[in-house]
Amino acid sequence: MSTPPLKLISHPLCPYVQRAVIALIEKNVPFERIDIDLAQKPDWFLAISPLGKTPVLLVGDRAVFESAVILEYLEETQPNPLHPVDALTRAEHRAWIEFGSAILADIAGLYNAADEAGLAAKLDSLTAKFSQLEKVLAEGPFFAGTQFSLVDAVFGPIFRYFDTFDELTGIGVFDQTPKVRAWREALRHRSSIKQAVSSDYGTRLRAFLAARPSALAARLRA
Repeated sequence: MSTPPLKLISHPLCPYVQRAVIALIEKNVPFERIDIDLAQKPDWFLAISPLGKTPVLLVGDRAVFESAVILEYLEETQPNPLHPVDALTRAEHRAWIEFGSAILADIAGLYNAADEAGLAAKLDSLTAKFSQLEKVLAEGPFFAGTQFSLVDAVFGPIFRYFDTFDELTGIGVFDQTPKVRAWREALRHRSSIKQAVSSDYGTRLRAFLAARPSALAARLRA
């Protein structure tokens, strides 16, 4: 039986899209990526994405939405597994993927914080979360050691934000987490993570952040 063609409905800046792209590349699965404008969502997209969010994976004429579900579908149907074999370890990895989503929520709070007090609170929350990660990281280079996993696919896009945030003073959330810093550096050089965004991603992200009515935007514009 032939596999239906895969189309990934995407947005150039979406970190959840990047998860799926990284997994597809790591699995060496061919797919077509279709970017849309989330500010002007086309009707055909709203018809297949009940929550109006990217990514959506089209498997032939059937749609799978929500990045965590897409990752699990790819694990069940495609080669080169990125989850551990052991069921308990696999469950632990799924939990840390959810932890990654909580970090993304803090990052959104960071770039939307209206004032410096709100910005500082989100930086404190991020620092605390990365300190929790520091305690569970293996010797590296990846989350669980030498094997690249879906947790790494989730955290590559998270760390990518900080390539822009590092331009600003006072964003030292990794100062006390040497293992996290080393993990970030290893993921920065992973081919699949680099390929998950376009060459102008940094410029696009900076413009997106600077346009927001936030304390972070004021720093970027200064």
